Amino acid sequence: MARKKGREIHGWLIVDKPAGIGSTDVVSKVRWALDAKKAGHAGTLDPDATGVLAVALGEATKTVPILTDALKAYDFTVIWGAETTTDDASGAVVKTSDARPDEAAIRAALPEFTGEIMQVPPAVSAVRVEGARAYDLAREGEVVELAARPLWVDSLELLGTTRDSADLRMVCGKGGYVRAIARDLGRKLGCLGHVAQLRRIWSGPFDAADGFAFDRIDRTNQAEIEAALLPLQAALADLLEMQATEIGATRILNGNPGQVLGHAEFGEEVWVSRHGRALCIGRYMGGEVQPSRVFNLG
Repeated sequence: MARKKGREIHGWLIVDKPAGIGSTDVVSKVRWALDAKKAGHAGTLDPDATGVLAVALGEATKTVPILTDALKAYDFTVIWGAETTTDDASGAVVKTSDARPDEAAIRAALPEFTGEIMQVPPAVSAVRVEGARAYDLAREGEVVELAARPLWVDSLELLGTTRDSADLRMVCGKGGYVRAIARDLGRKLGCLGHVAQLRRIWSGPFDAADGFAFDRIDRTNQAEIEAALLPLQAALADLLEMQATEIGATRILNGNPGQVLGHAEFGEEVWVSRHGRALCIGRYMGGEVQPSRVFNLG
């Protein structure tokens, strides 16, 4: 098998994704602009959504699961009075209502959508059904009943309201669909609803305010993009850092348990460094760390 061509580049580029482009397309453009050998992203954004898209390069792709599990925050606008096939403004209207909720009713409904909730993903979503993506089945005209899945909603806050809409902010865990929140909130209030605008304002340690502009991603701006790269350990802010001894570092880089300094809870997931260089993510086993993902930074 031929090896992938490209440069060995490691780190994170935080892109402020515009509307009208898919997450995979953003990753592809970053990889092309940097001539990078390997790239991925942590957390898909709908094409119509904007905001934080964290693009991982090289060995940073091994930290993607950590960031995927982190809390994320979304600002979004719900339009009352209509439900659509996609639960956002891109879909066809399937139901309408003349009812409109007042501010008090909206605020009273929000607690039901916080904490550990069960959420049915939108019919047009990336959820797999017998190996196929739900959005592919929907495009083929198939009606698929998706099972409810657990979601942690840390907070759901009303930012403002008009007669026909409401602006909200949600902080949630992995796998949350803002479109489903809008759909279910509209049903709860008896007025129906769908998402009109959606922006991810932060994801784990990464903030949209620090995002690199998509229209600046080009090979002519390669030096500027590289200057904006964050180290792979930028995604590990929620994990305890432990320092490896010299011998421990050698063992860890060979995939073996290695001695570390300091203390953590037995079995706790940590990350290990030596002289500022990230070595691995692993489990603390009492004086040693058993690596689960070793970083090959050359």
